[in-house]
Amino acid sequence: MRQRRGMVIQTQIKYNALIFLLSIICATTLWAAGFEDVEQKINEHVLSNGMKFIVLERHDAPVFSGYIYANVGAVDENIGNTGIAHVFEHMAFKGTTTVGTKDYQAEKALMDQMDELFDELRTEWSKGDRADAEKITQLEAKFKAIQEEAAQYSNGEEYTRILEQEGAEGVNASTSADSTMYYYSLPSNRIELWMALESVRFLNPVMREFFKEKEVIKEERRLRVESSPVGRLIEELKGLAYRAHPYGQPLGGHMSDISTTTRQEALQFFEEHYAPSNMVAAIVGDVETDQVIQMAEKYFGRIPSRPDPPLVETVEPEQLGERRIKIVEQTQPVILMAYHKPSVNHPDDAVFDAITDILAAGRTSRLYRRLVRDEKISISVGAFPGFPGNKYPNLFVFYSFPAQGHNNLENEEALLAEIEKLKAEPVSEEELKKVKRRSKAGLIRSLGSNMGMAGQLCSYEFLMGSWRELFKSLERIERVTADDIQRVANEYFVDSHRSVAEIVTEQAATEAEED
Repeated sequence: MRQRRGMVIQTQIKYNALIFLLSIICATTLWAAGFEDVEQKINEHVLSNGMKFIVLERHDAPVFSGYIYANVGAVDENIGNTGIAHVFEHMAFKGTTTVGTKDYQAEKALMDQMDELFDELRTEWSKGDRADAEKITQLEAKFKAIQEEAAQYSNGEEYTRILEQEGAEGVNASTSADSTMYYYSLPSNRIELWMALESVRFLNPVMREFFKEKEVIKEERRLRVESSPVGRLIEELKGLAYRAHPYGQPLGGHMSDISTTTRQEALQFFEEHYAPSNMVAAIVGDVETDQVIQMAEKYFGRIPSRPDPPLVETVEPEQLGERRIKIVEQTQPVILMAYHKPSVNHPDDAVFDAITDILAAGRTSRLYRRLVRDEKISISVGAFPGFPGNKYPNLFVFYSFPAQGHNNLENEEALLAEIEKLKAEPVSEEELKKVKRRSKAGLIRSLGSNMGMAGQLCSYEFLMGSWRELFKSLERIERVTADDIQRVANEYFVDSHRSVAEIVTEQAATEAEED
């Protein structure tokens, strides 16, 4: 029996590897019809509850990628509940009333008791110095005992295990400032499994193992932010640049908010923001459009329609002067410079992409050649737009890690010099042609894979108003001129709109004070 099970596992591993290999082959195959003609092959279908499905048939290999994009991210969180978008992303993998439980009714009764005890704990914690330490100890002991009892009924890994046993690859999700995305690939004959499992987790979310999973999320924050000097610096930069807009909040939430978030708050967040009309799904690969639509109606059509979620109405006031923060650490120094810029829907968005390419695209870029290759004052330098998101006015960020024997000031001066050069001197026609060729090649290459195409279709649907805008991307790139680049650099890369965050070593800070 043991030998037979081992053979089954080995067979499944080989099968999964084959599926993965076929996916790679698809990723390197450009469609014969050409980029512009692909749009005509895409179909869309809107369910009565408002959820849209986008389908592109590609029959290169017997696989497909499924991608669900929820138009909700950290920007939609309220003060006191930061991090809740990320919390729900984790919960969406913990199963439903039927998946991931041995006895849901018994499990639910225990979860309800845990909720009541946690509310008592939260009330006591909120008293601060007046809190009753003995009462907290007693409540925590009761809570832990019930949590252990509830664990006997739950299997929070069952959802993922089912998918992986059926040949799923890349089962994952991610939360950004603007959105939450769920995605993976499966063999073509598992399309109904995808429909069933993906729909039910948005139909009957349970928030199983909620408090246990929050500890995992807190540990992620410790690793990525609190134990990472650069992670902390990035959070400081956002808080520095944004005084009003929620883009200034930590992407994963404040530790205190994660600690005190309740299951009821997570469920309320789900009810408010996971309306079907606020979600879009893309299916790309070896599927039949009519079958996809039929199954979407059967499975996702069960999700009740709900009101559209509340909008972010806060507008960041214009920054009136440069802002700076300096953190002293026993680590590698680094400098970040951020300039305010418009959202992805602004006519100049493609110009910022061109600027990114000129300044920071690889070893031939202006920043690399000057700071790393020629002056050797940096070990890593770059720039990118769209931080921390694209939906609302955001930041264009420059960064540099000084080389040994050099400092942030030298790197900042070199960065500013390249920015001023961009303002003063039009880029050459040849340089602009190279930018456009690379941008076009990069876009088309990213769409060569089923997953890449699915993700782009979904993001364009909400960020740009329609997935069809994806196929106008090349036109927007082609329209960029040298005058546009010079104009945008002069308009947006100004001192009064700049925020600077840097890490300096203790030695450098001491020397600066002595000077």
